[in-house]
Amino acid sequence: MALKIMGINHRTAPVDIRERVAFGRDQLDGALRELVGLPAIDEMVIVSTCNRTELYSECGPGSGNTVREWLTDYHRLEGQLDECLYTLDRDQAISHTFSVACGLDSAILGEPQILGQMKDAYRVARDVGTAGPVLHPLFQQAFSVAKTVRTDTEIGASAVSVAYAAVSLARQIFASFNKHCALLVGAGETIELTARHLQRRGIGRIIIANRSVSKARALAQEFKGFAIGLDEIPNHLADADMIITATASPAPLIQKSAIENALKARRRRPIFIADLAVPRDVDPAVAELQDIYLYTVDDLQDVIRENLRSRKEAARQAQQIIEAEVERFALAQKVRDAAPTIRAMRGSAERIRTDVTQQAIKLLESGRDPAAVVDFLAHSLTNKLMHQPSAQLRRAGERGDDDLLLAARDLFGLDKEK
Repeated sequence: MALKIMGINHRTAPVDIRERVAFGRDQLDGALRELVGLPAIDEMVIVSTCNRTELYSECGPGSGNTVREWLTDYHRLEGQLDECLYTLDRDQAISHTFSVACGLDSAILGEPQILGQMKDAYRVARDVGTAGPVLHPLFQQAFSVAKTVRTDTEIGASAVSVAYAAVSLARQIFASFNKHCALLVGAGETIELTARHLQRRGIGRIIIANRSVSKARALAQEFKGFAIGLDEIPNHLADADMIITATASPAPLIQKSAIENALKARRRRPIFIADLAVPRDVDPAVAELQDIYLYTVDDLQDVIRENLRSRKEAARQAQQIIEAEVERFALAQKVRDAAPTIRAMRGSAERIRTDVTQQAIKLLESGRDPAAVVDFLAHSLTNKLMHQPSAQLRRAGERGDDDLLLAARDLFGLDKEK
């Protein structure tokens, strides 16, 4: 069995593909159970965010095609993932896992949200029972490495995130925020972070829309805002100078017709829209309207690059930490892989010891000379312990298996003894 990662991310697939491959929270339990029910798949964790969907597995030979076919069939994307999917295994998979947890593989270098998303993904797999003796230590070590990187480098010093990039882009449209209204759709971590950035910029008014109005109200109170349900969004679009969305809705929440009505009511005053969701919350056709500035997560790359310069040196330091941790983790995994063989060898030796000891005790009880019994014990132990290795080495010599003979010399330290 081997560790393997298969997935897509913001570098290999555009947003229209990523949103179709994404897994909603309500899909994860069933998907995980289906995957570990496939041949040669023992463990599975699914990490699905706006920028990536990755399947982390402990699997046997030939499982790659099985997982690829399952993913294609599950999302009904026959032939559309061929150029987007990547596969990593062994040390590459370990390094990738650590890099993702540290934010080094994110669209925004060093962003912290991915760590929480990985923890959530691992927690779901653990609860379903699909994270076991391989993926459990991998994710635990990834979380530990991420903590070390945050502590020992400046990777998180700059306020850089998708939310920050969206607010920075809005500043190019509006000189100041104090007379403007922001409609935030969602109530998760990204929207909370967006609200904080807007508040620091002196936003005039915040409206938070969410499926759970009570959750929206709790967040709105923190920022002295106003909470509404998703069904009330059309009634407030005309008030919104900027709209920033980040939900897990499987279908667009804001339609072109609703924005058209809002523009008429606003008398063509522009609206800035940042759709940070995958799948998208805003109908892509909205971009066709005049006086609309619509951006998706893919459109934020220029802003992101501008804000990443201070993190590049920190990223190099982080990579050094990751490389050392990968080597340490890989070594620990090799020791773990050797453990069953060591236990079996010691168990066999213990059974031989018990058998010979019982024979020696019987000889002593029968009145045999203790020195003779000790000699019997030593000879019997030596002969029984060496019988199987000696027989295998003789057969190796007959086959001309020099590799096994050299391995035996190394295993028993014979060259050192010589």
